Amino acid sequence: MSVQTIEKNSTTRKIAPRYRVLLHNDDYNSMEYVVQVLLTTVSSLTQPQAVSIMMEAHHNGLALVITCAQEHAEFYCETLKSHGLSSTIEPDE
Repeated sequence: MSVQTIEKNSTTRKIAPRYRVLLHNDDYNSMEYVVQVLLTTVSSLTQPQAVSIMMEAHHNGLALVITCAQEHAEFYCETLKSHGLSSTIEPDE
């Protein structure tokens, strides 16, 4: 009697690649305005988090806003840009 190998067709879910939404410092927008735009754009942010992101961008030229799926990252980035802020996305590696 031969032993047969049974292959399982298991469906493994691929985790969607995540992207970082970055806020760049600018010399045009007030700190208060940047905080307000962050709060209205990314609803999961708290006031202290938004202030911290704004201050990091102010001091370092760049700050991480959120890490999320590409579609969401593109939406956040475009929304920030539409409010006059400088923003980019990059893969989270």
